[in-house]
Amino acid sequence: MFGNVENTLWVEKFRPNTLDGYVGNELIISKVKLYLENGDVPHLLFYGGAGTGKTTLAKIIAGNVDADLMYINASDENNVETVRTKVKNFASTIGFKRWKIVILDEADYMTPNGQAALRNLMETFSKTTRFILTCNYVEKIIDPIQSRCQVFGITPPNKKEVAKRIVAILKEQNIEFEMNDLVTLINNGYPDIRRVLNSAQRQVIDGKLQIDKESLVQANYMTKLLDILQNTNDKKACFQNIRQLINDSKVKDFTALYKYLFDEIDNYAKGHIASVILILAEAQYQDAFAVDKEIHVMATMIKIINELK
Repeated sequence: MFGNVENTLWVEKFRPNTLDGYVGNELIISKVKLYLENGDVPHLLFYGGAGTGKTTLAKIIAGNVDADLMYINASDENNVETVRTKVKNFASTIGFKRWKIVILDEADYMTPNGQAALRNLMETFSKTTRFILTCNYVEKIIDPIQSRCQVFGITPPNKKEVAKRIVAILKEQNIEFEMNDLVTLINNGYPDIRRVLNSAQRQVIDGKLQIDKESLVQANYMTKLLDILQNTNDKKACFQNIRQLINDSKVKDFTALYKYLFDEIDNYAKGHIASVILILAEAQYQDAFAVDKEIHVMATMIKIINELK
């Protein structure tokens, strides 16, 4: 039913290795099935949020085609030399299978020069090599690469589907659990399914799922922050509550928060949407240069609170 059973990490142990075990994205899966039936795949680009199944789908495809595989995490190897040497050598050598497949995970971390070199390889070796790219932000992938790929947005399965999968895993592991605890776990990690599964494994003690409510603060701090921003009548209390929340969360990277506040802007900034977007855009840009990101995010929160008067 599930993948590599010898692995102790649940995210790997229960990673599906066939399309039948993959949950969600039915339309994309039906398209992928056609590729596999034909024994050929085009260059593919999967984009979407963290933990939604992009890498899993890429590995399923590679594992079900007669192909030699190279896997590269582009967040670690993202420069032009990796493409010109490692990838080019793999693509140019004689293989013993019908295809060669290169999975470039987190391809949005690749430098522009690296992407330009990759574009040329995709064209040069198209008769023997297929490239499967995954990324969180498709806009960071240059247009010439996007035009060479079939581009698919990967969305997470709904919470009910996630619950069914987690229940199946817990039962297979003979783990006792309360449904209310499982609901809490999913609500705090969704839509990052990898986070949900890691959190579940971490909170199993003596064969029972025992939810540590305090440890979930980090997972749901963004939704709590949104609740605070929806009532800014008392600016001082709003500021103090956000400051305490940020401190308790122990979060050190706020990239996801800026995107979340942008996505939810209609829920807390009615009448001030344009100005808050400008604040978020400036904050997101300056975040890359901030020495202390907690100070920077709190400065951003002050600007937003003052704007929402």
